[in-house]
Amino acid sequence: MSDARVVIDLDLPGPTISRHLYGHFAEHLGRCIYGGFYVGEDSDIPNQGGIRLDVVEALRELRIPNLRWPGGCFADEYHWRDGIGPRDERPRMVNSHWGDVVEDNAFGTHEFMALCEMLGADAYVNGNVGSGSPREMSEWIEYLTREDDSPMAALRRANGRDEPWRVPFFGIGNEAWGCGGNMRAEAYADLARQFSTYVRDHADNRVTRIAAGANVDDYAWTDELMRALGDLSEQAAPFQAISLHYYTMTGPWDAKGSATSFTNDEWYLALSRAYRIEELLTRHATVMDRHDPDRRVGLVLDEWGTWWDVEPGTNPGFLYQQNTLRDALVASVHFDAFHRHADRLVMANIAQTVNVLQAMLLTDPDTGALVRTPTFHVFAMNAGHQDADSLAAHVIGAEERSVDGRDLPLVHASASRRGDTALVSLSNLDADEARTIVLDLRGAELEGWNGTVLTAGDTAAHNTPDAPEAVAPAPLEGVRRGARGLEVDLPAHAFATIELALA
Repeated sequence: MSDARVVIDLDLPGPTISRHLYGHFAEHLGRCIYGGFYVGEDSDIPNQGGIRLDVVEALRELRIPNLRWPGGCFADEYHWRDGIGPRDERPRMVNSHWGDVVEDNAFGTHEFMALCEMLGADAYVNGNVGSGSPREMSEWIEYLTREDDSPMAALRRANGRDEPWRVPFFGIGNEAWGCGGNMRAEAYADLARQFSTYVRDHADNRVTRIAAGANVDDYAWTDELMRALGDLSEQAAPFQAISLHYYTMTGPWDAKGSATSFTNDEWYLALSRAYRIEELLTRHATVMDRHDPDRRVGLVLDEWGTWWDVEPGTNPGFLYQQNTLRDALVASVHFDAFHRHADRLVMANIAQTVNVLQAMLLTDPDTGALVRTPTFHVFAMNAGHQDADSLAAHVIGAEERSVDGRDLPLVHASASRRGDTALVSLSNLDADEARTIVLDLRGAELEGWNGTVLTAGDTAAHNTPDAPEAVAPAPLEGVRRGARGLEVDLPAHAFATIELALA
């Protein structure tokens, strides 16, 4: 087994890696909102206005840049006026998509915006196209962001909030090809233009309007949305970005596989499916380039992550799954691709933040205990890439494994630079073998380094309330200068970051 070499030109910065590529998603789904972010003001769990303080504290460690809400599929059956005013007077609704449970709307617009303020995160509000109206969407953005005595601003003040909020991102529906209305691309493209017109910029709030884009490899959907924008050189775009959704799974919808019990073949299959994001970003960007060579319109991957079968004994509509070292490496593979596509990809939102799918945090419904997942640690270790200049990281000589009809490189890397500091991310996807990776650093003098590694003895290792640090970052000791460059000994099934101090 030959060593892989990663060539990095430290003096050739590329596009800035937007911090918004490290965004999050909170849908009214299972225990993401209720029991996750929100426990109510009467809870014994420390809270502020019903919002869990330990969840906020943990997510602030990640420098969480934005949060998408209220969905997802839930967005296109959510009517925002039901979630304002005194909580005991708010009407109830049925959450038909996720568990067919009754929603009491205790967590609404004011609670979400308070959460964003506590997190220091930008709000990404997803509007209702599927069962809503342009007027409803227009009045919501007015309620949120207008500062004078307009009808909606007056209503906001009557509900206890004097100053307007800042809402930089607004979604024009969700998955219009599916749960958001089962529309054809042409029909939705016209609606996206119509609804976007009424999501107005009030005062100094400037909104990036995000049209509901393609599922996986539906390049025709992307093409239709780009056609709907018309000649971008002659007019302002009705929407400024389009979305893309892609989940990593190893089986069909009715048998996605266990989050914690999998074979080596299933390990590699998951990572191969994760690596497909590189192809999807490249090809969707190519479609967009044909209509928008100046790259004025952004691509937003606002749902991504692993999707496994729910944990035994839990509500199948709540999408609660455990989170192992495999999930962590799925995340690291995605982030490497995000960094390489930072010129077109402007935002990404993992699904979801708490207790749902590939979560950052899990909360125990009985004890209230909070657990940081392995994926949480990848976000934390990679936080230094946010708003840094990307650096090309060319991986040479990496062993490949043929999986699912494609070649999967077993070493992945990306890098960025901010001033006299660079950050390199490395992944060894080999389930069994450690390897040495040589960093061939060019264009600057290396003064020192600090390495961190995330791994465990078992590829299925995960954290629980009884073992909250079964998978946790540790110092990476095997880093040294060598004749070929900076040599890094990386364990099997491991993710590492190396911070470089440059002269």
